[in-house]
Amino acid sequence: MDQQRNLIIAIALSIAILLGFEYFFGQRQLHPPAPTTQTTAPTQPSAAAPTAPGLAASAGAVKPRADVLAEAPRVSIDTPRLKGSINLVGARVDDLTLTNYHETIDPQSPPIVLLSPDGAEHAYYVDFGWVAGAGASVKLPDETTRWRTSAGELTARHPIDLVWDNGEGLQFVRHYAVDDNYMFTVTQTVKNDADKPVSVYPYSRVVRVDNVPQTATYILHEGPVAVLNGALHDGGWWLAPDKYDYADVKKGPLTDETTGGWLGFTDKYWLTALIPAQEPVKTQVSYSATGEREIYQASYRGIEHTVPAHGSSDSEGRFFAGAKEVHLLDTYEETLGIPKFDRAIDFGLFYWITKPIFLTLDFFYQRIGNFGLAILLLTVIIKLIFFPLANKSYRAMSKMKLLQPEMEKLRQRFGDDKARLQQEMMALYKRVGANPMAGCLPIVIQIPVFFSLYKVLYVTIEMRHAPFFGWIHDLSAPDPTTFLNLFGLLPFSAPPALAFLHIGAWPLIMGVTMFLQQKLNPQPADPVQAKMFMILPVVFTYMLAQFPAGLVIYWAWNNLLSIAQQWLIMRRAGTTVPAKA
Repeated sequence: MDQQRNLIIAIALSIAILLGFEYFFGQRQLHPPAPTTQTTAPTQPSAAAPTAPGLAASAGAVKPRADVLAEAPRVSIDTPRLKGSINLVGARVDDLTLTNYHETIDPQSPPIVLLSPDGAEHAYYVDFGWVAGAGASVKLPDETTRWRTSAGELTARHPIDLVWDNGEGLQFVRHYAVDDNYMFTVTQTVKNDADKPVSVYPYSRVVRVDNVPQTATYILHEGPVAVLNGALHDGGWWLAPDKYDYADVKKGPLTDETTGGWLGFTDKYWLTALIPAQEPVKTQVSYSATGEREIYQASYRGIEHTVPAHGSSDSEGRFFAGAKEVHLLDTYEETLGIPKFDRAIDFGLFYWITKPIFLTLDFFYQRIGNFGLAILLLTVIIKLIFFPLANKSYRAMSKMKLLQPEMEKLRQRFGDDKARLQQEMMALYKRVGANPMAGCLPIVIQIPVFFSLYKVLYVTIEMRHAPFFGWIHDLSAPDPTTFLNLFGLLPFSAPPALAFLHIGAWPLIMGVTMFLQQKLNPQPADPVQAKMFMILPVVFTYMLAQFPAGLVIYWAWNNLLSIAQQWLIMRRAGTTVPAKA
């Protein structure tokens, strides 16, 4: 029955492999969702109505960001968490820096630059405007329009107005407001002083130019993301019909119609998203190329506005540009009615486990001030949840240890008769109430917990640069030490050519605890199997060396708790001395 136990372990590992299959081998296919017609607004977008305008990147060589920013007049943005500016030529929000976040752990390192103007490297900006109705000839503001400003600075307490007159009886006003965090509100107004009505459609778009940043792993979705008609559109499962990613966009525009919702581009920790008003809008994520420059655009176009003669019409929209903080996104979802806004964070397939794990960690962190200690407390809670199952498993393994001499006698007696040997072993297990498969059940059940904790450490910005104690300054990054220089005691760094041997102190601690736990388990009678099991701690140590340090600490601490629990149970059963193979 040792073979059956090994089979169950193999099945458990296979489940883990299958769950990770989508990340490493999933092929992304284009399946744009079918449009649905909304009827909740007085005026519906017609099939022939125009979409948001396309974009061609600025011609010429890419310039330094600072040089591009200096080329046009600007109105500055200054809030507790943002600094930047709005270009008065085109009225684009194309300059935003997140003042609370830095590129590295060093607080003196440069702050995170999120948005940059067209013409600079990695241009990334948000734009609002109007498009004329079908067949209409209206002079509208575009990327060359020079706007007048009502103030020199946009702050969380002082919104601003940008104004432009087309010289043909229409005046356009954009009212910009921003809160203390990362949410902008833009109200567009058209004032018609002419003698005839004008038909226009509001639009908003977020544009990315050149190489888009993507983390080198398929465990995380980076790229187009949206919640439309209540459904999340992101990387998703490799067979999902509503996938949004950069590869899909290159095959053709991804279009839809929705009431409310949101769409934009997500990176590992940052998000730029458009949030239309609760009215029917047409959405589109598209791609184009100019020379070597690649352009991605997420946009929506609202309902038709017929501005009466000597009248006006307003259109309000929002956009988020900042860090994907869990509680902040939850607050916006609740107060502004933004559906599933927290799903901008890629919590993954086990969302129903992953987010509660984060909330539990954050609960502990708010009280003890250290995410590493929070992970240790979370591990204790998980152990308590699985305590009855683990006790049953360890009692079963204790009985298996007691049966080792009897099983060896059966092998010697019926070694040539496999069927009879199997029959006698089953009878032996039944007689003493031992279950060789019980020891594997906790492993299978904890696989989702392991993946979910990995997700939390990998994708939540709260874990970014979160320290533990000693040499661990970032729980979301691998252990920075390596045995090659005796964990920093020798005055040299490990050469890049030996990076594959970069194994830190915590992975080695985890490997030792795994080895000790394994010694408490019944040893396979087959010497080959016994040697294979002895190699497993080495294999896992090597594999986990490049995982987030927080996950390795969790595993090592979980092993220690399991060893203590298993040792106590086996001591009571009189089986604390490992059985000989």
